[in-house]
Amino acid sequence: MADAVERPDGPNVEEDSVVLDAKGLRALAHPVRVQLVGLLRKYGPSTATRLAERLGVNSGTASYHLRQLGAAGFVEEDTERGNARERWWRSVHRTTWFNDPELAEREPEAALSYQQSVAAIYTLRTQQTLNELQTMPRAWRNTFDMSDWALRLTPEEAAALYRELAEVVARYRRDAPETAASAPEGAERVAVITQILPELDAPAASSLPSGPQEEEGSPTS
Repeated sequence: MADAVERPDGPNVEEDSVVLDAKGLRALAHPVRVQLVGLLRKYGPSTATRLAERLGVNSGTASYHLRQLGAAGFVEEDTERGNARERWWRSVHRTTWFNDPELAEREPEAALSYQQSVAAIYTLRTQQTLNELQTMPRAWRNTFDMSDWALRLTPEEAAALYRELAEVVARYRRDAPETAASAPEGAERVAVITQILPELDAPAASSLPSGPQEEEGSPTS
């Protein structure tokens, strides 16, 4: 496996998860690549042509980005399905983790590009669900939710909130092949998206300097 990714440690982390390092972050800093990895994880192995149709891009573009993802260790060729005419690809991992402030500071452009791509995909997934919502059975329509809460927290409290939310999610069945067979009748894929967005107050106007400031210790007359 390429050295772009490694498995993270810590609670609530799946065995087949990876944490981004600098090389992996740069490799995923493109919206098409983020979507390609997501499609392979969601639907299983596929070809560049089929993936391109889903994304609305040409097959050459999809093929190029798949090769770049392969070089970085995120996807690999599925030799059991492929042939001389058509290459099949599969995801190497099921989830990706990126929560490294120091790496984000070292690679600000790549970090921002990756995070913006993920945010755009979250918005797209929400819109897709909204478009399909009225065709779903009532029981599933009633589960749909878009809520937000305004909280006033310290950084430590915000971090604790995230950990508690992750612990709640971890109590439920993950969408993985080994758990699909044990799922009760009627179980379907459900996306749970969490976003903790700091909204720092702007400095009050009265606290801002109103004019040139004298140097400390300088005479006043």
